[in-house]
Amino acid sequence: MQLGTRWGVGAEPPASVPAALRPAIAEVEAQLSNGSQSLSNGSLSLSKGHWTLTWLEGRPIAELDAGWEVFLTASGEVIARPFED
Repeated sequence: MQLGTRWGVGAEPPASVPAALRPAIAEVEAQLSNGSQSLSNGSLSLSKGHWTLTWLEGRPIAELDAGWEVFLTASGEVIARPFED
């Protein structure tokens, strides 16, 4: 069993966050902080946002409470995208 974890936007991800996800997490944070992408929740300040790492079928998923997810597909591809409605 793998347990998830939480950390704040801009903080160093915990050691339990797989190395494969780290560049995509950093890219999402950079895009949002530069304003090149809009936050899906206008009431949420990115500086106070948090990531949550969970595992589904043995694969990691990092979800940003501002409406983004970064995950590893079964084929090993890293995907970063806004949450789908």
